[in-house]
This record gives sequence, C-alpha cells and structure tokens, in this order.
Amino acid sequence: MDAKFKKPKGFGEILDHTFSLSKNRFKEFFMILIIFMGPVYLLQAIIQFASGTSFFRQVGTGDNWFERNLSSFIDSGSFDSSSLDFGIGLIVVSLVSALLFPVAEAAILFAINHIRNEEEFTVGSVIKQAFSRFWPMLGSSILFGLITFGIIIFPLVIIIIGFASAMVDNPIAGILFGILLFFVCAIGIGLLLTRWSFYFGSVVLDKTSPGFSRSWRLSKNRTWALMGLYIVFYIISSIISTAIQFTFGAFLGTSVLLYMISNLASLFTTMIFSVGYGVMYLDLKTRHDADDLKDLIDDYKTI
Repeated sequence: MDAKFKKPKGFGEILDHTFSLSKNRFKEFFMILIIFMGPVYLLQAIIQFASGTSFFRQVGTGDNWFERNLSSFIDSGSFDSSSLDFGIGLIVVSLVSALLFPVAEAAILFAINHIRNEEEFTVGSVIKQAFSRFWPMLGSSILFGLITFGIIIFPLVIIIIGFASAMVDNPIAGILFGILLFFVCAIGIGLLLTRWSFYFGSVVLDKTSPGFSRSWRLSKNRTWALMGLYIVFYIISSIISTAIQFTFGAFLGTSVLLYMISNLASLFTTMIFSVGYGVMYLDLKTRHDADDLKDLIDDYKTI
C-alpha cells in the first residue's frame, strides 16, 4: 500500500494529499473527465452557436462597456419562448451530463484506489471498471437525490411557517428568528448530507448498494471535519470559476468561447473535488479498518 494512505490523515493532510495527487496524476484524471464531459460541453457549445450566440464576443446594449457587458449577462439568464429548441437541447445535454458524470467520478475513484494499492492502471481500464458499476451508481444516486430533496423541503416549510408566524407579532424579532432558523437548518442539513454522501464510494469500491448505512458508519466522529473539507473545496471551486467568469467575461461577454473556457475551468475544479472525495473516502476506510482491527484485538484479549 502507498505510504500516504497507510495512516489516518488530519484536515490539512487531506488537502495536501489531494493537491499533490491532482498535480502528479493530472494527465490521467483530466483525461478521464475530458473523455466523458468534453463531448457534452462541445455539444452545448454547438447548440449555443446554432441558437445565434456569437462565438468570440457577445455583448448587450448600453452606453458604455460596463452596461453592455452587464446587459449581456442579464439577457443570457432570461427565457425566450422563441428559443424552445435551444432550451430542449440544453435539457438533453444536462441529462446526458447527469448520466456520464458519475461514471467519470467512479473512474477517478478506481484510479486513486489503484494508486493506494500501488497497482498499475490505464485510463481505459478504470473507465471499464466504472461502467461495471453503472446501474448500482444510478439507483443509489437517484435515492440520494430524493433524500436530499426531502430533507431540504421539509425544513424549508418549517422556516417559512415559523418566519411568517413570528412576523405577525414582531417583525424585527421575526427576521432575527428566521435568520437563526435558517442557519440551524442549513447546518443540520449539511451534517446529514455529509454523513450519507460517502454512499458513492461504498457503491463503487466496496460494491455495497445503496451504501447509506456504510457511509453513516464510516463518517462517524468525522462529520464536522468532512463537512469543513467539502466547504473548502466548494470555496476553491467558486473562487476559480468566478475569477474565470470576471476575467474573460470582461472581453468576451456571454459568447460561446466564454462558456467553453468556463467549462474547461469547471473540469479542473471537478477534478480537484473528485480527487478530494476519493482521498476522504479512502481515509475513512483506513480509520474504519483500524477500528475493526482494534475491536478484534480487544475481543481476543477478553477471551
């Protein structure tokens, strides 16, 4: 086994291992994402270009540079009933993306597991392994989506009812109560989703479907640290995406080229997030296996 995977890691060590793996194995990880998501993004660009969006520079109306760029972003977010084919095309692209992305993430997980076990692998071999787990991944992901929808909608209804009730008696207290209730529910939802989120690694690497109970056991006593890591990866991805949007958007507006550059950047941030997820999951397995071994030794001593 690779030395870096042998012992449980702390918060900073997981981040450091994620970035070193992303750097040293950039070619393999990025190739996996390009193979799956590249054609999807290319199809999206073709649909945008066919709908009339300029390839190099797309700006709106206004008296100066700022107003023209701002109006282009506002117009790009509005719905035009005459662009029904464009909308349908984007929905199809989104569905294809939703089906292919888990396979790409699974292939990266298999690749990291091979690195952990010091085994040789190729991009083609891990993609083949990922497809062998397609249906369990799909079923478990749909279940996870339904669970996520349920645990978000239910607290949302409570927040709205509580906020409306408090506003009737005291508007200021109602606003403060609504903000407090929102943060409490957001933290609770984040903790629950963190505990269940490692179902995917369980389905892919351990062939346990749907994997929610195993994820719950693995993430025990590590929930806050894991949620913190998710937040850090999200912040890193958001900063990179926002910087790309502002930098290139200033010259390209909302052109096809801007979306292609943004999608390329999203492949990079997705790679970091996927590698980070794999490192977190294998770290949980290392901790869990160590606990199992400790329990066995304790049982042996009591006999």
